[in-house]
Amino acid sequence: MKKIIFLLAISLCLVGFAQSGITEGVYTSQQTMSSSNEQMNSQLAMMGDIITTTYFKGNKSRSEMSNPMAGNSVTILDYDGNEMIVILDNPMLGKKYMTKNAEPSEEDLKNITIIKGEEKKIVLGYICDQYNVVLMKEGVAVQITIYATDALSIVSKQNSTLGSDFKGFPMYTETNVSQGGMDMKITHEVTSIKSAEVTADKFDMTPPEGYQKTDNLQGM
Repeated sequence: MKKIIFLLAISLCLVGFAQSGITEGVYTSQQTMSSSNEQMNSQLAMMGDIITTTYFKGNKSRSEMSNPMAGNSVTILDYDGNEMIVILDNPMLGKKYMTKNAEPSEEDLKNITIIKGEEKKIVLGYICDQYNVVLMKEGVAVQITIYATDALSIVSKQNSTLGSDFKGFPMYTETNVSQGGMDMKITHEVTSIKSAEVTADKFDMTPPEGYQKTDNLQGM
């Protein structure tokens, strides 16, 4: 189970956060996890699909995810201030939070390889281009296939994490991770985007009381 939590923690950092062509609103996405390992797959099946809700306003966003087995996570980004906070309340890891710059460092970018593919995918009526990404994290090779559209004016987590070689807003992402002899496939698909009023308190980056600061959620 701890390996699953490790891989899930990686996936939390890969989920997209955005503002739409509208400048204020909310979008939802669905995340599904599976594995070729029978024991691991049964545990993932118990976890079920994970629904993420992301609020956005200007260059700020807040993503919320809750699951009975994985716990609760909140990620808030302020692109103007180049700040990000990840807040995790997990049954095994406990209550942790991590702060970091929203922009990747030059060292981070050295661990990323991006090749634009030739395939297309239609999601919510948007034609999306394929990007094949290999990302090294904590010695683990994370293989990601992203389908992104340039028809929406969206700032996403992938834009800042993957650098200038990646374009558009990710509507569908498939991530494959192998660690400790176990593999996991994570699919993440945007299911709705709508305009809505979002209050400023959604983007308060003050760490909550009772949470311990950590420098590396993946390494725990």
